[in-house]
Amino acid sequence: MERRLAAVLAFDMVGYSRLMGVDERGTLAAHRRHRRKLFNPRAAQYHGRIFKFTGDGALIEFASVVDSVCFAVEVQLALRDENAGIPEDSQYRYRIGINIGDIIPDDGDVFGDGVNVAARLQELADPEGICLSGSAFDQVRGKLDLTFEHLGEKQVKNIAEPVTVYMVLLDDKAAALATPIAPETSAVLTNRNKAAIAVAFLLIVFAGAALWWQPWTLTQPSTQTERFAYPLPDKPSIAVLPFINVSGDTQHDHLAEGLTDDLITELSKVSGLFVIARHSVFAVKATDGKIQDVAAELGVHYVLEGTLQRATSRLRINVKLIDALTGLSLWAERYDRQYTDLFAVQDDVIGKIISALAVKLSEGERDQLARIPTDNLEAYDYFLRAEQEGFFYSDVETYRRTLTYYQKAIDLDPGFADAHAGIARIAVDVWRNDYNYLWSAAVARKIAYDAAGQALKLDPNNARAHTVLALLQLVDGREAEARDSANRAVAAQPSNAEAFGNLALILAHTGSREQAVTEMDKALRLDPSPPPSFQLLAGVVFYTAHENERAIPLIEAARDALPNVEPAREYLAAAYVDQGDQTRGKQEATELLKLFPDSNLAYYGYLYDYWRQDDLSHHLIGLRKAGVPEWPFGFKGEESDQVGGGELRSVVSDKTWTGRHKNGTEFIQYFDKAGNTAYRSANTNITGVIELRDNRLCERFTGYFLDRMVCGYVYRNTGQEQRDAEYIHVTPRALMYFSLAR
Repeated sequence: MERRLAAVLAFDMVGYSRLMGVDERGTLAAHRRHRRKLFNPRAAQYHGRIFKFTGDGALIEFASVVDSVCFAVEVQLALRDENAGIPEDSQYRYRIGINIGDIIPDDGDVFGDGVNVAARLQELADPEGICLSGSAFDQVRGKLDLTFEHLGEKQVKNIAEPVTVYMVLLDDKAAALATPIAPETSAVLTNRNKAAIAVAFLLIVFAGAALWWQPWTLTQPSTQTERFAYPLPDKPSIAVLPFINVSGDTQHDHLAEGLTDDLITELSKVSGLFVIARHSVFAVKATDGKIQDVAAELGVHYVLEGTLQRATSRLRINVKLIDALTGLSLWAERYDRQYTDLFAVQDDVIGKIISALAVKLSEGERDQLARIPTDNLEAYDYFLRAEQEGFFYSDVETYRRTLTYYQKAIDLDPGFADAHAGIARIAVDVWRNDYNYLWSAAVARKIAYDAAGQALKLDPNNARAHTVLALLQLVDGREAEARDSANRAVAAQPSNAEAFGNLALILAHTGSREQAVTEMDKALRLDPSPPPSFQLLAGVVFYTAHENERAIPLIEAARDALPNVEPAREYLAAAYVDQGDQTRGKQEATELLKLFPDSNLAYYGYLYDYWRQDDLSHHLIGLRKAGVPEWPFGFKGEESDQVGGGELRSVVSDKTWTGRHKNGTEFIQYFDKAGNTAYRSANTNITGVIELRDNRLCERFTGYFLDRMVCGYVYRNTGQEQRDAEYIHVTPRALMYFSLAR
């Protein structure tokens, strides 16, 4: 039997039963708040491990007695500050006991006299007090500048020998010991980034780890709906609150998030339900609001909540469905399963919710809910990591990480439809926004089509895959097909905010502005606290529908959260001008050009050539008034220097150009007599075709710039820049200085 020496700290809330009788909701909320904001981060800061919660208290193991005392002092001082000015009978106070001795780890728990004595010392402490055993005192004496009071030997229950007890005085010396919570420690406990903790998930999967749910307490009844932020939908509405990991081991947090995500995704496929989106429920997670307050904020009738705790290889789950108008529990269940039964548990929870709310399922919905995303839990973990990264208007590194996770999921399970759809969603974003730092346009377009097609082959009702097809069809100019695909996405997942948002975008760009606004309102109702990327999407829809008063606040919020994302600056500059605010429009355009100095109207004109002509003209006029130049880097060529007619033909017929881009990149470009061209630089080697149109040199390079034929001009170089170059070639994508090879 393994034994080891450790410092054990026990704490317990004073008068817990009395406080629960007076204010059940408030007491539970206070205890959860203390655990989340005080006990958990301080324990992590001092390298403590919470190995058992005891209802209103917990047991924590420390490698060092000094660390355990520092933890205790700082916790009690923080609680004392919180209680200042509050009547004593309404204060939330704790007793703390600390001991050092042998402990025996067993099945995730810890036993032994070291634990038992700590628990008894806690009972001897005064409210807001700290008691140490003699052995613990011997370890901290002379190491901490604290005042200790010797309380003598005490006989405690179930311990044969008397225990020497010392009390820590919370005086000025104790106050001087206090430190802020270490930022990196706090991040460990609160960061929801699955990419950072998913490695732990794999270890749990391989070890056969499991969860153990603890029951939640009923909230007080309420029948008022006047304070709801939104009118209740005409169908049962529900928010799946983030499931809470109360094991004290934060490496399992992502399991709770994954369970929450899956329940939201699956429930959103049911047309008879209204389900709040993931981001919005996680946005209210950090609050200590009552169930009624959370429901009012999100505008839902019902709330699902639960907790989890790991217990070796078992999966024990307890969930509760609450009617937020009455505070009564409609259904509650505890599960005791193996970890590998995770999806079966999810299915049962969904079935019980549907039954409790008397929702009728169509045959198609039954089939969809019967599907499991993958039977490979490692693949599922990589998928969750990818989903956490996101894919709307992301930076290149985020895109790359996300793609890596999706691809690993597919490598482990080629039949994982959602992972294929995820790759398709990134690829279409890269393609339609011309982010060729990842793939050329042709490659991105093919990946998007292929991945979406594979996802639909595996799951014909995959909402995200239908959304990707809609965006591909929109940019390809196939408006009717784009609308149909977007509507299929909504039909497949009727509570999916992403599907409604993309339908709104399709409608906005195909001439149905009013309907676009209606659909975007539905999306924002499903996701009332959307992430910045979705705020930007919503802002673009409202801007395209000429509703700047609604567009600007959304785009501003997205810009503040995503300051280096080009579309946020671009659309905001145009929207300000369109609203009559020339000053802010110019300021935003200035920031745009600082971040992307080659931004220009010719480029946007080609990029958005699938827009309706009046929408495109409106956008370009706004950008022009804001100060965005016609050509890259603000180039303005003199008409007298423009090369045209026969001279232009002679420059591009069987000729070789050598020169530099505005940014200093050297290049060589060859033109034959048949209208073919080849371009080469240090990192690019491409071929294409050219045409001469009204003194313009037009080029198409397969796989670049959405495969568009892009036109520019050639000028004689009479300026002061790069004087060794004979000519200047300006296109929507580049400003090039060159001479003809001799």
